[in-house]
Amino acid sequence: MKKAVLLAALTATVLTPLVQAQSINNLRIMAPASPGGGWDQTSRALQSALQATGIAKPVQVFNVPGAGGTIGLAQLVNSKGDGNQLMTMGLVMVGAIITNGSKVDLTKVTPIARLTGEYEVLVVPANSPYKTMKDFTAAWKANPGLAIAGGSAGGTDHMLVGLLAKAAGVDPKKMNYVPFSGGGETLAAVLGNQVAGAVAGYGEFEAQVDAGKLRVLGISAGKRQPGIKAPTFKEQGLKVELANWRGIVAPPGISAADKAKLIGALDKLHASQEWQAMLKERGWTDLYMSGNKYSLFLKTEAARAKGILKEIGLAK
Repeated sequence: MKKAVLLAALTATVLTPLVQAQSINNLRIMAPASPGGGWDQTSRALQSALQATGIAKPVQVFNVPGAGGTIGLAQLVNSKGDGNQLMTMGLVMVGAIITNGSKVDLTKVTPIARLTGEYEVLVVPANSPYKTMKDFTAAWKANPGLAIAGGSAGGTDHMLVGLLAKAAGVDPKKMNYVPFSGGGETLAAVLGNQVAGAVAGYGEFEAQVDAGKLRVLGISAGKRQPGIKAPTFKEQGLKVELANWRGIVAPPGISAADKAKLIGALDKLHASQEWQAMLKERGWTDLYMSGNKYSLFLKTEAARAKGILKEIGLAK
C-alpha cells in the first residue's frame, strides 16, 4: 500500500510539469497591422490552431497598426517580461525598421519561431515581348528605367527588384520601381500595360496566370515550387532567393522558462495535424524554424535587408 502511494506521488510529481507545459493560459497575440492583412491573418490562424489543439486557451488577437509594424513593435518592447504575449511580424517589418528610422529594432525582442512564407514572382503581361528572364534582363540593362510595379517602397517586393537588378547588372539606384499600396493596384498596372512587369507573392497573380493573362518569368525560391509552373531566378543565372516570411517574437526580458514554454508550444503546434492542414488550406509555404536558429536568422536577415536597402538608396 505504501509503495502504491509512493508510486502515485512520484508519478504526479513527474507528470504535473508535463501537463502544465502542454497548455498556456491567457495567451495574447499582437497583429501589428490592421485587420485583414497578412499579419492579422497569420495571427488569427495561429489563434485558431492553438485553441483547437489545446496548446493554449484562451488566445486573444489584438491589432496595433501603423508604420510598417513598428508602432506595434515599440508597444511590445514596452511589455518587458510578459511571457504570455506574442507578436506576429516578418520581412516587411525588418525593412520598415530601417526605412522609418525606428528607435526600436528586433534586437530588443525575444525571437520565438519563424512560421510561414511566400515566395515572390516577376510577371509580365501575356502579350509582352519578354518571354524569359533573359529577355527581360537584356531589355533592363539597355534601359534601367524599365518600370516594375510592386508593393510599398522598402517592402519585400522592392527588395526583390533591387536584388534582381544587382544580379542582372543593373544599378539598383537607377531602377524604376513603381510602388503601390495594394496588390489590386499592382495587378491593374501590369494588366493595363502601364509597367513592363510586376512583383508580388504568387497568390496575387495566380488567377490571372491561370487565365493566360499574365506570364511568370521567375520565382524567388531556391527550387521549383509545387503547383507553380515557373523556373527559379537561380536556375536562370540570377543568384537571387527571397521569401516574404512571417514569424513570432515575444517581449524582451521574459524568463528562460517562459521562452522555453513558448518555443515548445510552437514546436508542438508545427507538428500538429491542425497546423499542417491550415498551411495547406491557405497555400502557405512551411518555413518553420525556432529557438537559436531563428535568432541567428533574424540577425542575418536584418543585415541583408539593410544592405539591399542601402543599394536601392533607401537606407544610409
